[in-house]
Amino acid sequence: MPGPQRRDGVLGVDVGGTKVALRAEAAGRPAYDRTFRWPRDADAAADLAALSTEVDRLRDVWGPVGAVGVAMPATTDPAGTVTTWPGRPGWAGLDLAGALRRLFPGAATAVADDGDLAALAEARHAGRDDVVYLGVGTGIGGGVVLAGRSVPGRSSAEIGHMVVALDGERCDCGRRGCLQSIASGPATLRRAAAGRGGKVDFDDLRAGLAEGRSWAVEAVEASCRALAAAVVSLGELLDPALAVVGGGFAAGLPGFVPLVAERVRCAGRPGRPAPPVRAAALGALSSLHGAVELARDLTGTPVPARPVPTL
Repeated sequence: MPGPQRRDGVLGVDVGGTKVALRAEAAGRPAYDRTFRWPRDADAAADLAALSTEVDRLRDVWGPVGAVGVAMPATTDPAGTVTTWPGRPGWAGLDLAGALRRLFPGAATAVADDGDLAALAEARHAGRDDVVYLGVGTGIGGGVVLAGRSVPGRSSAEIGHMVVALDGERCDCGRRGCLQSIASGPATLRRAAAGRGGKVDFDDLRAGLAEGRSWAVEAVEASCRALAAAVVSLGELLDPALAVVGGGFAAGLPGFVPLVAERVRCAGRPGRPAPPVRAAALGALSSLHGAVELARDLTGTPVPARPVPTL
């Protein structure tokens, strides 16, 4: 008879509004990487069925895992129920904790904010204990690591909803002037389209920026100024050793992060220099690697997260 299956692997799951990434790791074994897209216009039940299919595939191809970390952009309550998620509104009210127990029976499982986990992964990669992270994409994610630990412990660091312009654009949260209402990818594209007088997609913006088109340069400049204001304010409050700017939108525009860094440097004051700014070393995979770190920590020294309740 075959012996018991090894469960020494750890799995990170990065859940997004349109796609999901999985990465499994174990000592002495090649990593397993897989990305899939959610079904179009599906409800939570169909999404979970798609995730279950991918988990079965992982077990068949790579093997079982003993710990799972999940990076989520949704807001969950202490019991593990999704309260809000604009990216997949059908998930509101979903018992995520119970769903994960059914998907991964016998595995230690925890959920944390994707921005918090991205910050954790980048901090560990940089070998720094005090780091702020800003992820620029469809929204603005973010996280804070102090003394090597994610903070705050009871909730996520909502850096995207820091107010940087009280009379600014209306955010999808309903308030005006949130960082993501100015500096997110869609906000930058809308501003570029208004300046150009026509539709602008990401490739248009990238090309316009390379050609020095005023509508592209000015749209990106406004985003970088808003991000710099957030970094400088976080620096005054937390005095981090490093600010990391990541996310797919930032990574895809050459010169974007250096421009943020320059605006931040110029905004420092005597006796209190602003933190240095670097591009995310893990690129668009920061939160996925953070989910792996969370899973790994479940098998050793834990980091603050929202653990999935046990029955």
